[in-house]
Formats: sequence, C-alpha cells, structure tokens
Amino acid sequence: MKLPCITMLATLLLTGPAAAQLQITPPATTPSAPAEKQKPKPPAPAKKKEAAPAPKPSASPKPSPSPKPATVIPAPPADDPNVDLVFGAYQRGQYKTAFELATVRAQAGDPKAMTMLGELYSNAMGIRRDYAKAAEWYKRAADAGDREAMFALAMLRISGRGGPVDKSEAVRLMASAAKLGEPKAAYNLALLYLDGQTLPQDVRRSAELLRQAADAGLPEAQYALATFYKEGTGVPKDPERAVRLLQAASLADNVDAEVEYAIAMFNGTGTPKNQPAAVALLRKASRQGSAIAQNRLAWVLINGVGTPVDKIEGFKWHLVAKTSGKGDPELDKQFSDLPADDRAKAEAAARKWLGSK
Repeated sequence: MKLPCITMLATLLLTGPAAAQLQITPPATTPSAPAEKQKPKPPAPAKKKEAAPAPKPSASPKPSPSPKPATVIPAPPADDPNVDLVFGAYQRGQYKTAFELATVRAQAGDPKAMTMLGELYSNAMGIRRDYAKAAEWYKRAADAGDREAMFALAMLRISGRGGPVDKSEAVRLMASAAKLGEPKAAYNLALLYLDGQTLPQDVRRSAELLRQAADAGLPEAQYALATFYKEGTGVPKDPERAVRLLQAASLADNVDAEVEYAIAMFNGTGTPKNQPAAVALLRKASRQGSAIAQNRLAWVLINGVGTPVDKIEGFKWHLVAKTSGKGDPELDKQFSDLPADDRAKAEAAARKWLGSK
C-alpha cells in the first residue's frame, strides 16, 4: 500500500526536544508567594512577512516535512479573578520569577507548577538546561495526571534526553496523554503507528488519532489527515474532505497545507476552481519559504495562467526555488531564451530576495 507523504514527519517530530511540542497551560491557582513587581515588557512587534505571488497547475507537490510546532502559550481565562502569577511571569519572559514561584507551588503538590518547572529546565529558561531535572518534574506531574507533562516526558524518553531512550514508556505516556485529550500526543502517536518501527504499522489507528488531533485544531494533524483522505490511506478516499482540512490548516499558516490547498483551488480538485485565490495563496507560501510554491508560482507567472504574465518575477521565483533544490529544466531553457536585460533583472531580483532572508 502506498503510504502518504507525511511518513517522513515521524523522524522529524519524534526526535525533537520535548519542549518543541509542549504547550503549557496555567498552573492551578493555589496560595503562593507574591511575585516580584516588574513591569511587563511590551512584546516586540512581529515583522510581517510580505504577501507572496504561486503551482505548476497540473502537478500535486510532495509535502515537505512539517516544521516543528512552536510552543503556544494560551492566556489565562479572562474571568479568572486570581490571574496566575507563575503563568503571568512566564508569559512576560520573567523566567527566574516563574521558576521561583513555580518551585513553591510544585513543592506544595501543584501538578501544573511541576510541568512549568519541567518546561523551564528543558528550555533553559531562567535556569541552566537540565534534561534530567526536567524529566524528574515532568514525571511527578505526569504521575499526578497532567496530560501535558505526560506528553513532554514521552518526548524526552523517545529522544533519550534526561535519561536512556525508553520507547515503550514513551508510547505508554503518549497514549495516556492522547486519551486525556492532548492533541500533540495523539498526532505523534499517529506518526508512530504510521511509521511502523516503534509500533506495528496500523494506518487505520493512525487515521483515528489524526482525526482526534485535527478535531482539536492541530494544523499539522489537519494537513496529515488531508493527505490520508486525498490518497485513501486508512480512510475512504474523499477529495472534498481533504480540501476542507487543507483549508483549515492553511488558515493556521501551515505552509505545506497552503501549497496543497492552492493547487486544489487552481485545478478545481475537491473544491470550485478559483485561480486568482490559488495564485494569491501560492504567493504567500512562496514568501514563507516553500520551494514547491516558488516553483509553481514561477510557472503561472511566466505563462500568465490565472494571473497576468510577469516573466521577471516568475524567473526570480524559479531561481530562488533552484537554491532549495527545486530546479526545473524546462524553465532553465526558457530562462536562457530571455533577452539579456531581462535575465539580469530576474537574477538581481532573486539575489535581493535571497539576501534579505
């Protein structure tokens, strides 16, 4: 049976640091020492990526390995009258304060504070990195039933950080966390069932776990499950459902999903054809660094399909895509036929783009 292209994600995501997948929620409110008074630093304004111009319309790209999901820190509930001091310090980047306050709470038996200590030790936040101590605190929190600690400890065990590699314990912890509703645990467990090395390969079980994580809003799982529905792996083939999942993951800025969704819209596969929207999405994915999107964008701009012809911009993206290994002999030939002035302009534009990254 042909497996979906996400098989390669297993190695990437299951060997990364635990904290790369960890999501910390506020520790439970228990009496604690007052936090040091510190004015929170306003977050630096994020640089907005420019919108980018997009596919070789007939081809469906091979998804590249998804990047590791960044740690996402949700805000405490707005109606909570006792805003958590540990969590607040963590959010503001006051990691030493968070460490001191979490230590007091953890010693009083608060599992969320224990998980926080594991996070701080694992990521060297306000304290020297110490995977062994991180594992210790995660274990205490996991034993107390904290699903995020279970998942974090599983990731340490499977990567051999903070102790020897123990895949059996990692799987047990991941399964427990998934059962308690931790979407990242369900997603990574799905990859293990898909990979067939740590666990016996079971694409149906993998699909069930991906559905659980996708329903919880995890973009990586939505993209992976879309691939399952597109190829009929572990589920009946369903192009429309695949496209709906790709759309959801695209809205969460999953670049691989953006490329696949753009191509589906361009070709009208599982969704009404909408070439202008597809080109706009390919522009966005191109500027986010997707070489596949850059190659497809080059084609539509050079040939003027779904967008006005712009050979300079098109060949710029062709040259940029080549630097990431997505060369195209046909476009190379067309590039060599360009007038010398236009070739020079495209090369200058590509150098400028690559130099500004």
